[in-house]
Amino acid sequence: MRFCYSVPVPILISSPTRITAAGNKPKLIDEYIGRVNSQSEQLSIAHMRSPGGWSEPGQTPEFEEYTVVLKGTLRVEHKDGILDVKAGQAVVASGGEWVRYSTPDPEGAEYIAVCLPAFAMDTVHRED
Repeated sequence: MRFCYSVPVPILISSPTRITAAGNKPKLIDEYIGRVNSQSEQLSIAHMRSPGGWSEPGQTPEFEEYTVVLKGTLRVEHKDGILDVKAGQAVVASGGEWVRYSTPDPEGAEYIAVCLPAFAMDTVHRED
C-alpha cells in the first residue's frame, strides 16, 4: 500500500517497522515513515537506539539527514572535524557530504532521524 499525503484526512501509522542496522554492534531502528513502513519516498522518520561503543561505516548519502538527540551523545564525524551532539541538541548533515555516526559514551544514544528524501540503501553510499 502506498500512502498519499495529500489526502484530506490524517493517516494513522499504527506501528513502526524494525530495520536491520549497519555497524559494529546491534542497533535498533524503528522506521515510522519511509520506504519500508509507509512506502514514502519523500522522507523517512525513524527512532534510533544505539548502544555505547556503536559505530557505522562512513557514508556519503544523497539525502539530507536531520537528527534530534533524545538521550546520550551521538558523535558525527565529518570532513572538517567531529561534532558531539548531546541530548536536547540537533544536527543537520547535508546530502553529498561524508559523515560517520557513532555513540562513544557507555550509555549509547537515543535519537530521531529524518531523511529527505527518504533513506535508501542505494543512496546512502556506505564505505566497505
